Amino acid sequence: MTGEHSSKQYDHELEGIRSKVLLMGGMVETQFEDAIECFRIGDTARAERVMAEDQAVNQLEVSLDDACSHLIVKRQPTANDLRTVMATIKVITDLERIGDEATKIARTAKSLHERGVVGIAHFDTVRTIARATGDLLHDALDAFARLDGKQALQLIAADEVVDHEFRTILRSTITFMMEDPRTISSALDTLWVAKAIERIGDHAKNIAEYVIYVVEGRDIRHTNVALDQIQAQAD
Repeated sequence: MTGEHSSKQYDHELEGIRSKVLLMGGMVETQFEDAIECFRIGDTARAERVMAEDQAVNQLEVSLDDACSHLIVKRQPTANDLRTVMATIKVITDLERIGDEATKIARTAKSLHERGVVGIAHFDTVRTIARATGDLLHDALDAFARLDGKQALQLIAADEVVDHEFRTILRSTITFMMEDPRTISSALDTLWVAKAIERIGDHAKNIAEYVIYVVEGRDIRHTNVALDQIQAQAD
């Protein structure tokens, strides 16, 4: 009975942590959406809110890391339970970094608006990559909530689309700057935003990889296993 009680208590504590991680995920997802909207319309007040919210995300990261550490010490999980806790810690780190990247976008949007910069169509340049990355982040959080390994596998391939879009933006922006050097400053700001968006896509992909680690016990980071498996299923 003691073992059963301990197991139930562990499950309860872990579920509490997972709920807060999903809350954190919702916070950074909103941060990203608001930051992109700031970049689109130059809303400096909203940009300030995005930057202020980053403090709340940072505090939640510290709190959740502490909760995970205490859970490991008190419950001493093993096998899949330990994988779940370790993956959750990594997800927390990626979410905090997504918040950081969203803050960079908001800060750049605020700077552009205050400087009254005109030149290239800033938002149109990043519209496609922003939409793809927003979908990737949302679906990665959904896969984590449901521990859906199949969905997570598909998301790793989706990140390739985001990476390709960033390379396209990089080439077109460089060409634009060469044709009209007067736009170099604003073009670099737009490229900085595109890179932040691409990094958010990378962090979302990481979350998907951690889901696969929990569900299947495989660490597929820095490999082509996921893409090879998706291609095999397509064939």
